[in-house]
Amino acid sequence: MCHEEGKHAVLGGPERHGTFAGADALAVLKRVGEIPVCISDIYMPEMDGVTFLREALQRYPDMAVVMLTGMAEVNTAVECLKLGALDYISKPVIIEEVRARVHKALEKRRLVLENRYYQQMLEMRVHELDRKNRSSLINGVQTLVQALEAKDAYTSGHSSRVSRYATRTAVQLGFADDAVEHIRLGGELHDIGKIGTREAVLNKPGPLTPDEFQHITEHTLLGEKILAPLAREKGVVLRIVRSHHERMDGKGFPDGLKGDLIPIESRIVGVVDAFDAMTTNRAYRPSRSPADAYTELRSCSGTQFDPAVVEAFINAFPDPTALPIDV
Repeated sequence: MCHEEGKHAVLGGPERHGTFAGADALAVLKRVGEIPVCISDIYMPEMDGVTFLREALQRYPDMAVVMLTGMAEVNTAVECLKLGALDYISKPVIIEEVRARVHKALEKRRLVLENRYYQQMLEMRVHELDRKNRSSLINGVQTLVQALEAKDAYTSGHSSRVSRYATRTAVQLGFADDAVEHIRLGGELHDIGKIGTREAVLNKPGPLTPDEFQHITEHTLLGEKILAPLAREKGVVLRIVRSHHERMDGKGFPDGLKGDLIPIESRIVGVVDAFDAMTTNRAYRPSRSPADAYTELRSCSGTQFDPAVVEAFINAFPDPTALPIDV
């Protein structure tokens, strides 16, 4: 028996006086759409009740199904419960029992739908809170980047320039929309791990000792750790932070990745980071001209840098006399 807004249709047993077989019942459901509750006999011609139950719940998973069963069919009825039926009634039936079981099935269905609604609402609220928390984290990290650069006149504006260089290079390479935004943010945050690097090492005027070099390489891993809460939505940012010092020849850090194993976003930031480092004054050397830096990038293409990225960067900024850009 199907029930919909007071209308009933019998899904009967082998005798079909005004009743439907399982296949007929599916046709009715297809015509009228999902209904709140359905009572089905286990034995029906052409399609038994178990098959009907599987088919019906696959198409209409929120429909409450109650099975009619004989005393010898209890095991089959239990199997139906495992498949998703909400209840079963043993024959011969008493109409008051049928009404009570239908009412109970409808109540179970209502509770299931309400619980699903509340779960969806909770997930939406958690997602919104998570989004706000992530936004707050990004804002906080950006403040840290500004504080880090404010302590060092040599790197003032470095992250903003790298971000802008990386964005235009990414567009030149065909990136768009969210992909460009992730690269922009990764460029801005790529050196956040240097918040844990000793100032004496950052500002050392001469060559670094092996221990000092090892210490400064750790900023990639520390940066990734700081930004770990972004992993689910902005994994690209973390890849940039971790891998922007990898080299095409596999001699970079921290993982010694080689060639295409280096994420393309990291290769982009690696090129523009090196360019900005070369064209701004540092404690250990004076700046080079942008034209000289272009020459250096091209000479290191294929070993340190991705040649396609180098050319994309130069094509994005064809006038070296206009660089480095003001921020």
